[in-house]
Amino acid sequence: MSNLVTNAGHAHGHDHGHDDHHHDSGEMTVYGFWLYLMTDCILFASIFAVYAVLVNNVAGGPSGHDIFELPYVLGETALLLFSSITYGFAMLALYKGKKQQVLGWLFMTFLLGAGFIAMEINEFHLLISEGFGPSRSGFLYQVNKHGLTATNKTRLSCLSLFWHFLDVVWICVFTVVYLMGTL
Repeated sequence: MSNLVTNAGHAHGHDHGHDDHHHDSGEMTVYGFWLYLMTDCILFASIFAVYAVLVNNVAGGPSGHDIFELPYVLGETALLLFSSITYGFAMLALYKGKKQQVLGWLFMTFLLGAGFIAMEINEFHLLISEGFGPSRSGFLYQVNKHGLTATNKTRLSCLSLFWHFLDVVWICVFTVVYLMGTL
């Protein structure tokens, strides 16, 4: 990666009569996306820190033990993690040049991701209808902060990074908010 950054610094040093600032190499895009993910990581770490400090200070409101159904959330987690696996298969097929397999795995990923989102919406609807809305529980804010079509390797690589990053964030949400909230 240091060569990538070093070479990028020299890429604009020579004037070859063309407009280099409109050209973006795939490697630099992915590198920039990594930087974006790291800033997102800092944001989520801050939100988790606040949640960890305030989790037991419910001021008469419901605790996680009162509102979470762990088997349901385990189902959500399984959908999300399996969608990450299918996305990984899509990337492997992409690098092998098997377009139909890429599309098939991306479709499976979409279905699993849509199932996860549908379960999340259902969970929020049930919690709000039972009176556990945002005014009574910081959990909804925590989970909401975490919630394509791509035609080339760079876009798919960036989406892959983001998809797997969401898995990491979800595992943290599952562990800190749901699991620890019900124990």
